[in-house]
Amino acid sequence: MHSELVTVPGLPERPNEDWAAVALPASGRGGTVVLLDGVTPPRGDDGCVHSVPWFTARLGGALTELSGSRRDMTLADILAEAIRRTADAHRGTCDLSHVRTPQATAVLVRWDEEAVEHLVLSDSALLLESPDARVTAVLDDRLDRVPREVLRSLEATDRLRNAEGGFFTAAADPSVAARAVTGTTPRADVRALAALTDGASRWVELFAAGDWADCFGVLRKEGPRGLVERVRALEDAEAEERGQAPRWKRHDDATAVFVEP
Repeated sequence: MHSELVTVPGLPERPNEDWAAVALPASGRGGTVVLLDGVTPPRGDDGCVHSVPWFTARLGGALTELSGSRRDMTLADILAEAIRRTADAHRGTCDLSHVRTPQATAVLVRWDEEAVEHLVLSDSALLLESPDARVTAVLDDRLDRVPREVLRSLEATDRLRNAEGGFFTAAADPSVAARAVTGTTPRADVRALAALTDGASRWVELFAAGDWADCFGVLRKEGPRGLVERVRALEDAEAEERGQAPRWKRHDDATAVFVEP
């Protein structure tokens, strides 16, 4: 197996809220990828005494352990259990009923000799490359279906967060795992895979610098760091062009994982 991972904070002075891991079981057969993108609460108002990185580290650790050790559990079951464990770790100190309680997008991948399983929740992306170089993007597009003007309103966004007709993230309710996009691909049909937080997938989804196949080509040729550096260059060029009206988040935390199982 070959893997590369890079994660870069949006601002050097702020903690990175992304979290990622690539793990191999002790048996040496198969492996797992875990990728999380913590959701930054507006004005820090989330009813929790802990930081978003605290949350993603604990959720990510539980996901890595369970996906590597519990082959008897589905990825959705693993996500549900990891959410439950993480919630229990701060249930006594924090208001977990708060709509903006710490939460994250999630990508999980697990493979063995027979199959590649996947789970995607919210707006991080998973790319699967076939032996003939075809690239399939596995996406949860529910957030994309929400009109941009609605997302400009904090109150309107809160009404759609983890709600029917809106979008879902991994927060404090284990049942949200059933909302994730899941599937299985024969192992022989996957030559390589990549997981991207939306700070890295901006290259395709925001700047339209290429399609998903082009993005995978950058990852294969330049690695995850090359993709993130391309995103940063586009962000800087856009900010210079916009001048006094920059995008609300010039740089986002950006994480990319590339794996050849």
